Amino acid sequence: MNVSVPGAFDLRERLASSLFTRVAGPAGPDNRARIHDTPGPRWFGPDRPIRTVHGDASMFIGGLRALLLQSLHPLAMAAVAAHSGYQGDPWGRLQRTSTFLAVTTYGTADDAQQAVDRVRAVHDRVKGTTPTGETYHAADPHLLAWVHIAEVDSFLQAHQRYGAHPLDATGCDEYVADTARVAAALGVTDPPRDQGELADRLAAYRPELRATQEAREAARFILLHPPLPWIARVPYAVLTANAVSTLPLWARKPLRLPYLPGIEETCVRLGGHALITTIRWAMKPSRPVTHTT
Repeated sequence: MNVSVPGAFDLRERLASSLFTRVAGPAGPDNRARIHDTPGPRWFGPDRPIRTVHGDASMFIGGLRALLLQSLHPLAMAAVAAHSGYQGDPWGRLQRTSTFLAVTTYGTADDAQQAVDRVRAVHDRVKGTTPTGETYHAADPHLLAWVHIAEVDSFLQAHQRYGAHPLDATGCDEYVADTARVAAALGVTDPPRDQGELADRLAAYRPELRATQEAREAARFILLHPPLPWIARVPYAVLTANAVSTLPLWARKPLRLPYLPGIEETCVRLGGHALITTIRWAMKPSRPVTHTT
């Protein structure tokens, strides 16, 4: 029995290292130490729902869902296609996004504000025109709001289905309210602050949504052509299948994503729970993390 423990520990360490490197990048260890160990006030205390959601492995599914959902706004998708370099450097984009989420969720108030200021400076430079002649500006509060609500809805939906500790109704409302603080700092005008407002705002954007060629290309890249070694393709396929299964039908149809009733509720969901449980086990902190509020 004693022989198996080191083996399990080594496996966990290898999995954790591989996942963390992919998500956080080469600067990940230094960023983690700065985010969690720097003393000072935070935007969110240790008991806030935003920490529960953003610290759970279900974010792997929620993040993929958010990318698919966000692509349905033609102006937001045009900005991503022209300026983000997601196909040339998808891991870099993921690492920048994950670092921003970590800093604003867990970092000091000063670091969180600096991260927001950097993103706002980038958004201010992202401007252009779509192939159909529509102009876009990433700093437009209306586009910022779409990106925000698509993320919040996706993170929350994934957490409620796959999270270790799903929130009650009050907790869900408080999570939306927590994220509104970050959204407002980024320039979103009057972001939703509870589930009802979030649902209303999603519905209000529906007439603007459609799947452009760029959106379908992004979906194909995300789902079918990820820059991953073959050994990682099967678990990644489980993540993407579960991300798609959490999307409403109105979002799937324009992107030509499948709907498999019965299979999604059984095989797909069971596989998702098993994989997220494994990721959670691998990435469980080896030491307590302290947060000063």
